[in-house]
Amino acid sequence: MPPFLAFEDKDPGLPSRVPLVLVHGHPFDRTMWQPQLTEFAAGRRVIAPDLRGYGASPVTPGTVPLSRHAHDIADLLDHLGVDTFALAGLSMGGQIAMECYGRLGDRIRGLVLADTFPTAETPEGRLGRAAMAERLLAEGMRGYADEVLEKMVAPYADPEVKAHVHRMMTATSPEGAAAALRGRAERPDYRGLLTRVSVPALVLVGADDTYTPVSDAEAMHAALPDSALHVIEGAAHLPNLERPEEFNRALAAFLARLDG
Repeated sequence: MPPFLAFEDKDPGLPSRVPLVLVHGHPFDRTMWQPQLTEFAAGRRVIAPDLRGYGASPVTPGTVPLSRHAHDIADLLDHLGVDTFALAGLSMGGQIAMECYGRLGDRIRGLVLADTFPTAETPEGRLGRAAMAERLLAEGMRGYADEVLEKMVAPYADPEVKAHVHRMMTATSPEGAAAALRGRAERPDYRGLLTRVSVPALVLVGADDTYTPVSDAEAMHAALPDSALHVIEGAAHLPNLERPEEFNRALAAFLARLDG
């Protein structure tokens, strides 16, 4: 049976290096990781799925909790025969990575958390996500994409990066985005889990991120037993696209440690 998720799988056939799995944020798709696929796929296996409801993956209407996304990723990796791996997630993808660690911890060799945060949703946040889900279903993605573009990436970001981010947002299924929003509103608090992470971790954040500010990254870094923190200047919520060279340098150093 083919896997449920659409995905990109770059495998140069170097089994001595830890495979890298990349989990995108909302409301994006796997092309969010293009600079990392380009940089790392020559030297290790890199797998980037489209989450359920995003990109070329099927849409499940209603509510899709983070646990469902974690199950999907586990099923995909089983299908691909990937036993152990480094797991990187950005924003919602970082929360899915935390959920995956809780379920697949013995398979994860290293954890990369970018521009994300571990706390459960507040009552106000749950209401806000529910309202946004209804808005996206009623209006579509374009108005929302126009509003948040210069929070997703900094106002001074490269125009081509802005255009890519806007394309991903407007191409996303409103039904898929709404289901993920509802599911994300129900997420647990991952702060306790972070204190029990037994593998190396890397925390990355754009210095000008207003969604998940540097203080959130510092708190995760403090909670994780073995972590490095890298703040990327000149970037907001998507430093992997806004400042890919610096993001990739930090990630490369981390992966070299795991390979060693």
